[in-house]
This record gives sequence, C-alpha cells and structure tokens, in this order.
Amino acid sequence: MNYKHSPISSKLPVFMYGADYNPDQWLHDPGVLDEDIRLMKLAHCNVMSVGIFSWVALEPEEGKFTFEWLDRLLDRLVENGIYVWLATPSGARPAWMSEKYPEVLRVEANRRRNLHGHRHNHCYSSPVYREKVRIMNSKLAERYTHHPAVIGWHVSNEYGGECHCDYCQEAFRTWLRNKYGTLDALNYAWWTAFWSHTYTSWLQIESPAPHGETMVHGHHLDWRRFVSHQTIDFYKHEIAPLKQANPDLPCTANMMDLFYGLDYREFAEAVDVISWDAYPTWHEADSEARIAVWFSFNHDLFRTLKHRPFMLMESTPSQTNWQPVSKLKRPGMHRLSSLQAVAHGSDTVQYFQWRKSRGSSEKFHGAVVDHVGHEHTRVFQDVAALGKTLSQMSGIIGTQVPAEAAIWFDWDNRWAIHDAQGPRNSGIHYEETVMQHYHSLWELGVPTDIIGSKDDLARYKLIVVPMAYLLREETGKRMEQYVERGGTLVVTYWTGIVDEHDLCYLNGFPGPLRSTLGIWAEEIDGLHEQDRNALIMSSGNVLGLEGKYEIHELCEIIHAEGAEVLAAYEDDFYAGGPALTINRLGAGQAYYLAARVSEQRFYDSLYRKLVDEAGVKRAIDTVLPDGVTAQLRTDGEQDYVFLLNFSGQEVEVCLDAAVYMDIESGEPAPSSFVLPKHGSVILRREHHSF
Repeated sequence: MNYKHSPISSKLPVFMYGADYNPDQWLHDPGVLDEDIRLMKLAHCNVMSVGIFSWVALEPEEGKFTFEWLDRLLDRLVENGIYVWLATPSGARPAWMSEKYPEVLRVEANRRRNLHGHRHNHCYSSPVYREKVRIMNSKLAERYTHHPAVIGWHVSNEYGGECHCDYCQEAFRTWLRNKYGTLDALNYAWWTAFWSHTYTSWLQIESPAPHGETMVHGHHLDWRRFVSHQTIDFYKHEIAPLKQANPDLPCTANMMDLFYGLDYREFAEAVDVISWDAYPTWHEADSEARIAVWFSFNHDLFRTLKHRPFMLMESTPSQTNWQPVSKLKRPGMHRLSSLQAVAHGSDTVQYFQWRKSRGSSEKFHGAVVDHVGHEHTRVFQDVAALGKTLSQMSGIIGTQVPAEAAIWFDWDNRWAIHDAQGPRNSGIHYEETVMQHYHSLWELGVPTDIIGSKDDLARYKLIVVPMAYLLREETGKRMEQYVERGGTLVVTYWTGIVDEHDLCYLNGFPGPLRSTLGIWAEEIDGLHEQDRNALIMSSGNVLGLEGKYEIHELCEIIHAEGAEVLAAYEDDFYAGGPALTINRLGAGQAYYLAARVSEQRFYDSLYRKLVDEAGVKRAIDTVLPDGVTAQLRTDGEQDYVFLLNFSGQEVEVCLDAAVYMDIESGEPAPSSFVLPKHGSVILRREHHSF
C-alpha cells in the first residue's frame, strides 16, 4: 500500500491554509490589499482562492478585458509568500451577457426561462455560454498559467442545477441515442409499455416536468445521469484551454455536502484533486456527535473518491448566514471542526471568506476579517492559532488513511431509492440508515472508506452495504467473490431489488445476492411512525449478542435458504421469522439484517464484534467515551492519531500501551488525560502494521 502521496502542489509542499479572497469588491480602496496582506501573514495563511466571481471585473463589457488589477494582486501576494488557486469565473455571468444573449439563462423544469440573477443560473449546453467561457478561460490560462503565484485552477464554483431548454433537450436525446442505440432498447429499459408510454420517435422524449412525465422511473434515473454527464462535460470544456496551456497545473472543482444532484463518483474521474465545502450546523440542541458523524462520512467519501488526500476548500471560521440559525462556534469548535477534516484526509484548511463583504447576500457570512477590519477579534485569533498549529504539521501532508472497512454508497442507487414509490413514501431515510451503520464504526475509531460499484473490494476486510436497492448483476457477482475469498459482508433490507435500469429482478430478492446471503426476501412491511416491533437475538448465536432491540419503519419477511438465523421478529404475523442471518460462503461470511433497528446500541454491539472477528484495525486500541472518535493517518513509518471530542462535555481518555508523542508540545503523552469539551489532540506513534 502507498502510504504517502506527493503534495497537492509542488510549489507549496506544506499545509495549505487560507480563504476565498474577493479583492475585486475593494478595488476602489487600494489600502485594503496592503492591510489584507499584513493580516494574512499574522494568521499564518499561505494560499488564497481568487477570482471566483470576478467575471465583470475581468470583462466589464463584451470583448473588453481588464486584467491589470489581477496582475498587481498576484504579484503582491507571491512577493509576500502567499500563493493562489486561480478561479475561472463561470459560476456567475455578468448582466451584459444575460441581456445580449438570453439563451445563456437556465430554463426550469416548468419550461420557463429564468431572469438574470443568483449564481449558476446558466445553461451548460448553450453554445454561446460555452464560447464565452472558452474565451475567458483561454485568456486567463495564457496570462497566468506560469505565474509564480498560481498553484492550481479553482474551476467555477459549486457546480449544480439543471436546465431544460431546447439545447438541453436535444443533448439529452443524443445522450440516450448513444446509450441505447434504438427506441426499442430504450422502451424496454424504461418499461414504457406501462400506462402506454411507449415512444415511437426520439423527438417525443423530453426531460421530466411537473406538468409532464414524472412516473417512468428509468426515464427519471437517466435524466439524473444525463445532468451529471452534461455538467462534467461542461467542466471538461472549461479545463481544455487550461490544460492546453499547462497540463501540469492541477484543476479542481469544489463539491458540496453529500450533494444530491450530481454523481460525484463520475465527476471525480475528471478532476485532478478533490475539494469540497463543509458547513456543519454545530451546537444544535440534540447531538454534536450526530453532526460530526455526518461530516466525517463526507470527509471519508471525498477522500475515497480518488483514494488520495483532498482539500477542504471552504468552511466558516465562525458562522454562516444561510442556515436556519446562525450559531457562533463555541470555544474550541473552530479548531475541532478543522482538525476533523485533516484527520479524515484533508491536506488543506480554507475558509469562505477572507474579508466580509460590505453588502449583498453574504455580508453577514462568517469571515476571517470582520467588518471592523482588524485582528483584534475572537475569530481572527482562533484562525491565527490554528494556522500556527497547521504550520507545524507538514509531516502529515500526503499521508494516507489506512482503511480496512468500507461502506457502500452510490448515487444512482440513492436516486432510484427516492423514486421508488414504496414501501414507505413518508420517509425511506436512506441517508440516515447509512449514517446509522457508519456511526458505530466512527465511535470505534475504525478508519473507513466510502466506496461505490467501481471500487476494488479486495482491499477491505469488512464491507457494509445498506439498502443497495439498485444493484447491478456484475456488482453482486463481485460481492459474492469478495465473500468467497474471505471477506465479511453486511447487507440490509431493501437490497437487490432493481437493476441499473430500475427494473425489478425476477429471480427473487435480493436479486444478485440471493445465493451469497442464503436468503429470499419475500415481502417488505412499511411501518407507521407509531408502529414498533423488536429483533430478539437467538440463544447462543455466533455473535454473542443478547436481548432484544426495537425495530421501526421497515421489516422484511425473509426465508433462510442455507443461512443461519441469528435473530427473529418478536411481533406481528411474521413473529418468529428471521430478522438477522449469517451465511458462510467459501472463506468468508455474509450477514443480512432484515429490519431497521432504531437503537444505536445494536449497531455498536454488532460492529464491535464484526470488527474484532474480521481483524479490522482501529486507530487506537482502547474504549473511547461516547461522542469521542479516534482517526488515523499514516506515512508507513509514523502514525498520526487524532482524538476528537464531540461529546459536548469534558471526558477522560485512556490510551493503549503504545508510546505516543503530542505533536504540538513535542512531549510524551500521558497514558490517560482529560480531553476538554470540544477538545482535540494530535498524537504521533511508531507505525502499527496495517
């Protein structure tokens, strides 16, 4: 295993620390740049993202380009040891373009064209918009690709949305022709004989619409795939002139929190480095650990997309202004939240924004420099303190997270589940189910990858597959081979129901995994909110679990076909029927959980046992307090263990028998110590073989 990758940028082979910088908002006051550079140095910042929404400052009129301010800015920054991710400004086009070329504006699903406004209100298929983007990006590349300040391209900003204009309709039909070849093949894949929806001409096919087609699930699924395809194609159009000018300069596109609208696995293949924007809603009333689990999952996902360190491109040093409540980060949380990203594989910490905007929609969004304009604020001091810590952590750059456990999560499965129309339209809770399983691994301190259908399964000892409703035949076959060769597979209800076209399997559920799991899922029962059942562990079961656990929302009625029953239902007409099974196959075993258990303690007990049995290594061999996680990065010689306290209270942590050094103090870590509320510690030890 390659435990250490090369730095994201050879120009800056240290921890990147900085923010989105929008000097084009302050061109009327040259003194702001001087003060910003002074403050950047105080905060230990070494990188800025520049020009993200600067199109009108670069091209105030069609064909009139004004790069002089950007020339001066880049020169001044690099003179002061500050580098730049230079953006292409396609995320928001200027008003003159919308006025002269209304075709660049997006058409919504209701077939109405938008007016000028907001961001990403443009059509990815528009020839005019593509040409304007090509011209702008070509000029940026010609002028700056070899500038000493520029370490990479920040391509657009948070791609998303869809357009339903005539250009996009034709592009959709072309994509379908390329995929299916004939209308007969398309009609079969979409099962259009239902409700007499058979197409007899390609021109009859349009995108889903609230006043048109929404009930052909294969159609809806393919539209979502097409939107991803067209967005990625636009990204490739954007980077073509950048790569032509300098193929070695990395390109990234900042992604978003488990974003629904794009298949990030497909997008990841087109970018050089993964970056994403994280904005946790810390300090909600219920549980910081729950929020930490969600964002840890995201960090693990974005790291796994390329199995390399990623970039935390945006975060807030204090608060947002677009969440329901703009809560300030409590003492310690700014550091804890930032180190959470590093612990899961980030080689950068960057903020939105460097200096608060004076007006418009984000004037109250958190920033390093507040409206008061100086360094004497709580937030600035927090940022400067973290910058000092990160400046001491260059040894972590490029290190890997040595995951031996994985959770399966794919976008087309996600889309298909939410389109399924049953068994529980009041809330299928797919994402929450995935998090329930991940939560237990997080509490155990198990390094975990978030994998998809194309990933290599052989590298893992334990794979969890929650609700793989859409499961391709070939994926099922690979999972079967994984078990036969010694892997441990955990699969849940509502798996193996449909193929890649959202057509139901006819050989009995769970489709391609029926023989692997040794069960047949005959029916699934959707439970009302107030309904409850229970899973009762069998006496003397191989897991050693005892007692009963509450069930809600979904119960599958299954039959053992060679699998051993480990637990049964307590109630209803299927009382006594199997609820948890194990099937031994080859050198491995496959577990099937037939119902949604509501109690987290069940998953904690289950995965503690499975992690031990499968020999999955944990970040640290100790029992951690609830809400405290240990995460691990390694270079193959040194392990870096992050202890992160999301419990909401002060806790005592006991280490295992290894020798640990506190990397900030340089002193040996005691065998037990108090981790304060929102506390975080980074320890180093000699590498444990993985």
